[in-house]
Amino acid sequence: MSEEILINVTPQETRVAVVENGVLQEVFIERARKRGIVGNIYKGRICRVLPGMQAAFVEMGLERAAFLHASDIWHSSQELRPDETQAEPPSINELTREGQERLVQVIKDPIGTKGARLTTHITIPARFLVYMPYSSHIGVSQKIEDETERERLKQIVENLRDENKVGGYIIRTVAEGMHEDALKADIKFLDKVWDAIQEREQPDVRLVHEDLPLSMRAIRDLVGTDVEQIRIDSKEYFQKATKFVSKFIPELLPGLEYYPGPRPIFDLYSIEDEIQKSLQPKVQLKSGGHLVIDQTEAMTTVDVNTGGFVGHRNLEETIFKTNLEATQAIARQLRLRNLGGIIIIDFIDMASEEHKRQVLRALERSLEKDHSKSHISEVSSLGLVQMTRKRTRESLEHVLCESCPVCGGRGSVKTPETVTYEIFREILREARQFDAQTFLILAAQEVIDLMVDEESASIAELEEFIGKPIKFQVETEYTQELYDVVLM
Repeated sequence: MSEEILINVTPQETRVAVVENGVLQEVFIERARKRGIVGNIYKGRICRVLPGMQAAFVEMGLERAAFLHASDIWHSSQELRPDETQAEPPSINELTREGQERLVQVIKDPIGTKGARLTTHITIPARFLVYMPYSSHIGVSQKIEDETERERLKQIVENLRDENKVGGYIIRTVAEGMHEDALKADIKFLDKVWDAIQEREQPDVRLVHEDLPLSMRAIRDLVGTDVEQIRIDSKEYFQKATKFVSKFIPELLPGLEYYPGPRPIFDLYSIEDEIQKSLQPKVQLKSGGHLVIDQTEAMTTVDVNTGGFVGHRNLEETIFKTNLEATQAIARQLRLRNLGGIIIIDFIDMASEEHKRQVLRALERSLEKDHSKSHISEVSSLGLVQMTRKRTRESLEHVLCESCPVCGGRGSVKTPETVTYEIFREILREARQFDAQTFLILAAQEVIDLMVDEESASIAELEEFIGKPIKFQVETEYTQELYDVVLM
């Protein structure tokens, strides 16, 4: 599998596209006015402790107070082991108190009306290692499956670790097969970063450590063994990236390329078109079937339909093939749209237990390339697959769009007929309360057209009933649901 990373940089925003075999898989967007803060380390002050929620709110200079749960607070009796389930944490009152200052790290950006999610389990990533200053544990990425290689890497890090310094490490997937010198360079770099953080930890300082900008983070975190090229369309950022790569990841230098082409870099693989498609609820499948993806605040639902696919043998085979194809499309859409939280997938009902098992396995395989952790349940009695996907930043739709000012985010508007009958009721209500000579209706063109045409008889009856004339005026600025009844 060949993979490319395209980086589009403008003064206003940076966009990173991950392309596998010519097909867009992921998009990351960071805007200058609204940079993500995941990974940033702050000196925060506990402003409120809520025992009922086993959590605290932390003030650290952001628009909204951030959220810190008891399970995310490190304490001396705890050994941070990311691959193990932690025991029940002590009470929040035992772990912290109001007014206390703590070093915290953002693990989830503010989303909607929710503040950022925090942890005191500080982790500092480098290319091959992640440093954990409050732990002595050395862990290895689960994606490195070779036991001999896992033990080799673990032993190297154990030997290189400074005996005078407390701290543990997680060995990242990209470290597989790496020489001791590469890991040694990472450890030195991480030691320097942690020393700098401790020096900056002053009473008047809020932001203690800021993570790299998106263009550099993408090179550090997204580039794996499959990546053949990294193309950057900004000369300035290409030079910065070259310095960064030369210093920390020299093996990537041959694949780093400046793109000066006349066509925008995101037009190379129709990425702009793919981004526009990802904002639509309907996703076409090659077979003729389609997905309908509905993102709400509570959860995301994915409905699989056969559409125009009729198959060649029988109904069960048609359903099975559609569901199999849908698994790849769903995994891609979850990454591309960055959908997180609870996800409910309504596959087409399958009678065969073997088909259900194969579809679930295909979904798991399709999600293996995903950088975000996910968990998939079995097919429920209703034929639904429930899954969760870790959410650390806003979805693509939330970054690029806002709620419709006409429908208020409902996704639908009242029909002209519904609005017309509401106006009739409003006129009756006001005719009983006020002694007006004439009623003037201000409404959108569609509503006025309906009243003077199809509902003209109803208007005449209403005028006769209230004994007053009714006039109409089109307001071009009014949306279909908006109207006013003016007393004259």
